[in-house]
Amino acid sequence: MALSDHLRELRARLLKSVLVLVLVFIVALFFYDEPDEGLLGLVLGPYNDARDMLGQSVETEAYVAGATGPLLLQLKLCGIAALVFSSPYWLYQIWAFIVPGLHDSEKKWSRIFAAIAGPLFLIGVATGYFVLPRGLEVLIGFTPAELSNLVEFGEYFSFFTRMLLVFGIAFEIPLFVIMLNLAGVVSGKQLGRYRPWIILGTFVFAAVATPSTDPFSMLMLALPMLILFAVAEVIARTVDRARGRKAEAGVQWSDDEASPL
Repeated sequence: MALSDHLRELRARLLKSVLVLVLVFIVALFFYDEPDEGLLGLVLGPYNDARDMLGQSVETEAYVAGATGPLLLQLKLCGIAALVFSSPYWLYQIWAFIVPGLHDSEKKWSRIFAAIAGPLFLIGVATGYFVLPRGLEVLIGFTPAELSNLVEFGEYFSFFTRMLLVFGIAFEIPLFVIMLNLAGVVSGKQLGRYRPWIILGTFVFAAVATPSTDPFSMLMLALPMLILFAVAEVIARTVDRARGRKAEAGVQWSDDEASPL
C-alpha cells in the first residue's frame, strides 16, 4: 500500500474507535448513579468497605468540592469507564492496523501475548480492587481521634485509578520477562542466578506501590508477582532447552530467514 492508503486506513480506524468510545460514554451516563450497581457505587465500594471496617473509631465522609465538581466528576468517571469498556474494540483496531506488517512468527507470538496480557491485567485490577479497602482502612486510621477525615472525591478517584493501574501493570511484568527471553535478551539461567535479587526487588516494589503500611496489601501484590516470575523462569528455561536442541541438530536459521543454500 502507498503511504496515503495507510494514512486513510489509520484515519478510518481512528474514527471508528472514537465513534464507539462516544457511544459507550453516552451509555455510561445512564449507569452513572444507579443504586448499588452504578459506576459511582462501584468506585465508592472500597471506601465504603473501609469505613465499615473502621466503625466508630474514625469519623470519615466523602465530598465533592465546588459548584462544577459534580459535573466534572460525572464526565471524568463516565469517560474512564468508556475508555475501559470500549478497549477490546479500539485495541482490535490498533491490532488490525499493525498486524499486516508482521511476519508469520511475529503474528503468532503477538497473538499469544495479547491472549495472555489481557486476562493478566484484569486479574491484577481485580486484586487491587480487593486489596484497596484494607489499604484505605490503614490510611484513614491515622486520623487523630479529635479530628474528622474528609475525603475529596476527585482526589480519591485519582488514587483509586492509580492503584488499580499499578496492580494491573505489575501483573504484566513477568510476561514482558518471557518476551525478553523469546527475543534472546534474557535467559532462564540468568533469571535463576538473580532469583534472590528478583524476590527482594519484588517486595520492595510492592512496598512502594501499595500506599498503606500494613503487610497484607504488600503481600497481595508481591506473592502473585513472585508466582508469575517463577512461571516465567520455567518457561524461559524450557525455551532455552529447545533452542539448545535446535542448535545441536544444526538448525541455525529461523523460519523467516533464508539460509545460504
